[in-house]
Amino acid sequence: MSKDQDQTPPRLRGFAAMDVERRRAIARKGGESVPKEKRSFSRNPDLAAEAGRKGGQNVAPEDRSFSRNHTLAARAGRKGGETSHAVPRK
Repeated sequence: MSKDQDQTPPRLRGFAAMDVERRRAIARKGGESVPKEKRSFSRNPDLAAEAGRKGGQNVAPEDRSFSRNHTLAARAGRKGGETSHAVPRK
């Protein structure tokens, strides 16, 4: 291989090769596939809690890092609390 071949940038593939509008159109379809009442956990805390419980049940107890490391859990909770009280994004 010559030195010039080593320095050519990799070709873009998949989403990276698509224009912005095409990527947005695909992302929009994903959002539309979810029923309106289930789209936003921020609007329905009960739905978010239910989803969290389901996710937690699908992880083996020995793999639940928060149950083994309470400092990590506390730090994550504080970070989440700070984020939820931040100025809303547009």
